[in-house]
Amino acid sequence: MADHYTSPREDLMSLPSTVTSKGQHQNVMLKPVLHAPNSDSDTDTGDGSVLDTDSEAGSDSDTENHADSAAFTCQSNTDDHNEDSHANTYGDTSTDIQPRTEGDLHIHSVLDCGCEVMVCQFNDEGTILAVGLSNGTIKVYSIDSGSLVKTLRDSDIILSPLPVTALRFFVSARSHSLLLATYASGIVRCWYVWGQECIWELKDVGESSGWKEGQRQTLSLSLSSSGETAATGGSDSAIHLYDVHTHQRLLTCSASANRSVMDGHRFRVFAVNFHPDRETEFISGGWDNSIQFWDTRQQHSVRMLLGPHVCGDSLQIDPVTNHLLSGSWRKDKALEIFDYGTGKKISDGPNDPQGQCRIYTCHWLDQDHILAAGSQSNMVRVIDRQTLLSVSRLIGLSSAVFSSCVCQGGRWMGLIAATSGKSVFLLKRSSSISVKQD
Repeated sequence: MADHYTSPREDLMSLPSTVTSKGQHQNVMLKPVLHAPNSDSDTDTGDGSVLDTDSEAGSDSDTENHADSAAFTCQSNTDDHNEDSHANTYGDTSTDIQPRTEGDLHIHSVLDCGCEVMVCQFNDEGTILAVGLSNGTIKVYSIDSGSLVKTLRDSDIILSPLPVTALRFFVSARSHSLLLATYASGIVRCWYVWGQECIWELKDVGESSGWKEGQRQTLSLSLSSSGETAATGGSDSAIHLYDVHTHQRLLTCSASANRSVMDGHRFRVFAVNFHPDRETEFISGGWDNSIQFWDTRQQHSVRMLLGPHVCGDSLQIDPVTNHLLSGSWRKDKALEIFDYGTGKKISDGPNDPQGQCRIYTCHWLDQDHILAAGSQSNMVRVIDRQTLLSVSRLIGLSSAVFSSCVCQGGRWMGLIAATSGKSVFLLKRSSSISVKQD
């Protein structure tokens, strides 16, 4: 059973949901004070082996009412919409905690976003960084200058300022600057970045019997390797597949009604990720301590493995080795590597000497390193891929790290972005980035 620890600002994912007829915000809940049960329990199968989804799943009576029984906290967001004036440098702090780095990791710059940052994402060219905020606003920054270049927000977001939960850039015939964004309201929006225009949106409503239409919170997002299919995971445990071009739902992937098998999720889905080389395959993870393996042509998952307790964007597949990286929000064995094909566990990482870090976000950084970050010991770690020991860190953060990303192209390839509170830290490693001089 999970303990009751949460970092001081860890629960700021929960913000206003709707506006009443009197203009007052009503709160909704997104992240719990008492985190999901069983996050520290030994639910691993021992060798991390994949289970066929027609195998015995065991009793779920202890966790059946998990999402409804957890205690939640909410905080109203009263930030106005003039936060664009905030300076994009690291300024004074009211606490004695000062961010600092160890090893070959260095702070390149810090973006002050003026509001709690939920997610961040580089574009493929490595020229801009999109930052999703807790008030529903998306800010777009130039990597070269660190300046704010665009703000993505419309009247609906102003009236109902719910958090941005996921961001993905993609390319179409029209533009290289399209951005898919999901929101806790259950809305998916496609933004034309340079025109600051929402060119289409859809309601990612749930279909599960336990959730009424409109109650689904969309929590995760992934695009297939071709960019033609989008997958969204949500609070109703279902995963929706969409045609990106027609905006039509293709399929709802979910567990079967028979609870003697576990061929899908039973609780919130905080991560979905398409295989980088296989158009019809994707994985997902969430509160139910399982990673599900899916085929886009089938409603139920085709196999699964037990153990990881996923609470953020912390599932990644390496296309070269076909290894699966998993980060869990728990004290021990928070970082694990599996073989994607067999589901066998390859390794798991020890706790960091700086303290336990419950993982919200992790990525393959390069062929030799992993990036991981989270809460409790609020820090960003660069980890040796063979030993799973930290080789460099960003520490001294006053807030949890909900999101991180790695620049994959352009002159800033290898640059790391990590969120903490109202800031985004841009980090570079002395051994990985050599910026070209024009």
